[in-house]
Amino acid sequence: MHRVYRAALLALMLASPALADDTREIGHVNTALTNLGLTRSHRVVVERFDDPEVRNVSCWISQARTGGFGGMLGVADDPARFALACAATGTVEVQPGARRGERGEQVFESSTSLFFKETRVHRFIDEERQAVVYLAWSTRLVDGSPFNAVAVVPIR
Repeated sequence: MHRVYRAALLALMLASPALADDTREIGHVNTALTNLGLTRSHRVVVERFDDPEVRNVSCWISQARTGGFGGMLGVADDPARFALACAATGTVEVQPGARRGERGEQVFESSTSLFFKETRVHRFIDEERQAVVYLAWSTRLVDGSPFNAVAVVPIR
């Protein structure tokens, strides 16, 4: 039985999209004190990731993180609020393996809830305008439409 679980896990890992493998927290600000300072405060966290299929592009995403006991234990439901900015850090080179088309390719994922809610970033290549477009979105639907943000980096 354990072999079946291991095989399923291996298949799932191999089927996963090529996500940014080096996400780094740049910093954070506390936005509200919780439990008289006895637990982690609510905060906004800024993280950086590099696109694995587009050389010399870095993206920064800021996300609200819930504090308190739930935040410390990793069971809090973070708000679906974030911002995204991407920039060229050198000559932008889109690799041949970068997925093109209207569905794009997922390049970043961050869990924002214990169950099924994530912030994801997809990359799209706009060949006509010679640009790389990044779309951040939440898998949680709010009023029929997920929160989202977009950033664009020209290919030069």
